[in-house]
Amino acid sequence: MIERFSGSRYLLVRQFFKLFGANFRVFDEHDRLVLFSNQKAFRLKEDIRVYSDESRTEEILHIQARNIIDFSAAYDVYFAPTGEKVGALKRKGWKSLVRDEWILMDASDAEIGRIQEDSAAWALVRRFLSALVPQHFHVEVAGQRVLELHQRFNPFIYKLEIHYLPTASGMLDRRLGIAAAVLIAAIEERQG
Repeated sequence: MIERFSGSRYLLVRQFFKLFGANFRVFDEHDRLVLFSNQKAFRLKEDIRVYSDESRTEEILHIQARNIIDFSAAYDVYFAPTGEKVGALKRKGWKSLVRDEWILMDASDAEIGRIQEDSAAWALVRRFLSALVPQHFHVEVAGQRVLELHQRFNPFIYKLEIHYLPTASGMLDRRLGIAAAVLIAAIEERQG
């Protein structure tokens, strides 16, 4: 089970057309499906389930918002097979209007790092001029860059590259990194 989180490169792909909600597939560097997520539509309190595959029989991660419709929402991430809390992600409310920013927290809610969109200038272009400009996020833990999330340019299908840097070893639980990518893709789906 943990081996699906042992890679250093992944690709998250959002299904092109789905009438309600969204489907996300996460592929490893060998193009094998390692995770599948189905986001249900019309939920007041975000509740994202990540499964081992499209059959949805084996739940791997559970991402749940703490509150109903919260601008500075915090999302708890659980490893579903054991119920263990892996960590949490908290959106920086007003700051995220211009440039997306998230706080990474460990299982006891202590801040361990942050996720930040590449630059305020590019973020403004994306929000007000063109959604065709791909997003790029830097993930830092203890001041060290450990993960890159880079959207591939594609006007039809949302694709997000997930690249763990060599410095990530032991600094970031990869389950939390994958959960962050799924959550960012789900939030973009809702805003887009």
